[in-house]
Amino acid sequence: RITVWQLDLPLHKPYWLSGGRLKFERLDSTIVRIDTDAGISGWGEGCPWGVTYLPAFGKGVCAGLEELAPLLIGRDPRQLDAVNRVMDLALPGHPYVKAALDIACWDIAGKAAGLPVCELLGAREPDPVPIASSVSTGTPQQMLDEVQRFRDMGYRVHSCKVGADVALDIERIDLLGANERAAEIMYYDANRAWLPREAITVLNSIAGVSSWFEQPCETLDEIAQLRRQTSYPICIDEGLHDIEDLIRIQRDGIAELVNIKINRVGGLTRARRMRDFLPGDRYYHAGDGHGRQRAFRYRCRASGTDDSGAFLSRGVVLPGNGQRRSGAGAGGAQCRRLFQRARSARTRRRARAGAAGNPGRRLPGRVNSAAVPRSGFTWASAILILHRISNLE
Repeated sequence: RITVWQLDLPLHKPYWLSGGRLKFERLDSTIVRIDTDAGISGWGEGCPWGVTYLPAFGKGVCAGLEELAPLLIGRDPRQLDAVNRVMDLALPGHPYVKAALDIACWDIAGKAAGLPVCELLGAREPDPVPIASSVSTGTPQQMLDEVQRFRDMGYRVHSCKVGADVALDIERIDLLGANERAAEIMYYDANRAWLPREAITVLNSIAGVSSWFEQPCETLDEIAQLRRQTSYPICIDEGLHDIEDLIRIQRDGIAELVNIKINRVGGLTRARRMRDFLPGDRYYHAGDGHGRQRAFRYRCRASGTDDSGAFLSRGVVLPGNGQRRSGAGAGGAQCRRLFQRARSARTRRRARAGAAGNPGRRLPGRVNSAAVPRSGFTWASAILILHRISNLE
């Protein structure tokens, strides 16, 4: 049996994003329960972030479930690939409709195996994962006050919504960046609001930002244009719909990070395929618990899911085309010290290798390999460091 409920989720207060062009007071959530003849039940949910969030009509979730549910009765929900093939044949596209059913099937598979779903996906991460707040668009001071409210609740990572207009966005980012504390991270999410020229203007007018920008423009083509004009790391989430998008983002160096959103891509099965397509050591941790932004190399492990946010509570780091740009900014001295330590360690190793009869050699017209840090930086963290270092010989 498959049972479906519709539920209006009221928000604490009206929520604005994408420069105020998207306003939400409640969310339309669809809850699914699948009951099996073995007495195991699985639960799933589809909850679009407003009707303008998806490339298709968000209220179509219930209508799509009416088409799909009868075709799944009698099938084994643990056979996840087979279940998804049935859904794809019956209803091409519309992945957000299939997400709730797929998640409920994973729930059943985990209960049948006696394991939490995160273990089925590859194992639980050993370290805690910080959860990001979501700061609604407002005046610069209103947004800073909202950040303080989340600080009082214990949040140390903040997703700040921008995208209203160029001048006001620069003011927002400058004020928030100037008030970023040592023990937290702020990143800026335009939710597709900027045109390329607006995004280029904003990103080339700010200073002292120590994190990344999320979904600055509507399309991958527009973000590719922006990528060539800024050295800030870029993250894509709404622009990632399927594995073909992911292949293009990685191949063309359009962004340094992606968020794999479970509802948007069609459930855990598709999200797992995207994750497994990527190198196993490219999962990005938002912080190290001490407020310093760092990148860690993780094996392919799952630590849980968040339907409204990032898959596995991790961004996935991808190669990018970020270009070096001068400017120390706040924290530049710390970045220089980090590079100097890495460079010194590498130089000592080279010296020892030379003493053993394997001296390093300087290649004409290229950086001496002895001065290149090999400390495991991801592309995103390396771009951030290079962006904030000046006068590096």
